[in-house]
Amino acid sequence: MLSGHTFLHLSALATFLLGTVQSAPLTFRLGKRDVAFDYQNDKVRGVNLGGWFVLEPWITPSIFQPWATSMTVVDEYTYTQTLGKDAASAALTNHWNTWITEDDFIQIGQNGLNHVRIPIGYWAAAPLEGDPYVQGQLDVLDQAIGWARTANLKILLDLHGAPGSQNGFDNSGRYGPVDWQQGDTVNQTLTALQNLAQRYSGDTDVVTAIELLNEPLGGSLNLDELKTFYQSGYETVTGASGNYATCIHDAFQDIETYWNGFMTPASSGDQNVILDTHQYQVFSPAQVAMSPSDHVSAACALGPQLAGTDKWTIVGEWTGAQTDCAQWLNGLGKGARYDGSLANSGSSYVGSCAGKATGTVAALSSDDQDNLKHFIDAQLDAYEQHTGWIFWTWRTESAPEWHLQNLTAAGLFPNPPTSRAYPGQCDS
Repeated sequence: MLSGHTFLHLSALATFLLGTVQSAPLTFRLGKRDVAFDYQNDKVRGVNLGGWFVLEPWITPSIFQPWATSMTVVDEYTYTQTLGKDAASAALTNHWNTWITEDDFIQIGQNGLNHVRIPIGYWAAAPLEGDPYVQGQLDVLDQAIGWARTANLKILLDLHGAPGSQNGFDNSGRYGPVDWQQGDTVNQTLTALQNLAQRYSGDTDVVTAIELLNEPLGGSLNLDELKTFYQSGYETVTGASGNYATCIHDAFQDIETYWNGFMTPASSGDQNVILDTHQYQVFSPAQVAMSPSDHVSAACALGPQLAGTDKWTIVGEWTGAQTDCAQWLNGLGKGARYDGSLANSGSSYVGSCAGKATGTVAALSSDDQDNLKHFIDAQLDAYEQHTGWIFWTWRTESAPEWHLQNLTAAGLFPNPPTSRAYPGQCDS
């Protein structure tokens, strides 16, 4: 999870829109109409089901607590490697069956949302010989599709981890070097996508989109090869069913100057492509030092930039957090920039993480709660200037600023999501 993209000004949007209207037929821009959600005209309002099929220590710290001192287990790879197949399978099967249940889908629907983004690792669909990972996730995902159908929710199925790791983060399944694009890892990733797309090709009334790869770390990868992979992934997904939309992540490159003109009907004949950008304001010392009003202003500034893209564009991950205080958010055993405890980060003390590292939003001060509500409302206003948004994440064990189920129950996240406690923050 990173942020800090640089964007063009609103004037570029006007130039682009005029050019589009003059040069492309309207039907060309609308794309095919066989996807079961109207991404052209309806807003995506959703939530991620993080920590379910891909472990992250900060979402479920209890799973990793036994290794908090030794730090020998820091991700799903080392977790399964350390436990061994039988013990890992038993532990994770229990986790998969309890972390998210049908009741969660019911609650998500009752909160007025229409999408869930479900992260899954390649090892669930195309395990590799020698990997320690265990399988069984797809049986639970099969159930979840039925739950989503009953709750009238659409699913964006997100390949969150690729062989070799596409970003080196624990959320890829394996913390460490970025070795995706080495050896046969790209073809192995395509195999995983093919297996997923074929498995759910009869469920496209619910599984409306497949994301080819979560957060490939553009600065550490060959971007031309990434674009080739995206094109191949699109062909793989749409080859399984023309009823899927195909979602690509921005690889932390500028969503307008870098991605406009790529995978559009006009440029390549590609239809129903969604660009996913992740927007966090807590992963640099400068960001955690921002004032609450600065956070709101930065969120509002994103609206015209999102509107300036030439594809359906969602903010597929974002949060109410204005700090990086959540326990182990920066990795198992690691501190925070906000209180200056993250080693070798260049961070200096901004404020205390007391009440923000663990617990519920009830422990936040009234000022913190009010600032969080302002920030959430501003982001909703900004992100709906294009295709919509998917909050990260539905549940955490103890990270108060990130827990949508808790935020909604506390009245800090609007229900319905179209209501605002502080309307019009981005109007100026």
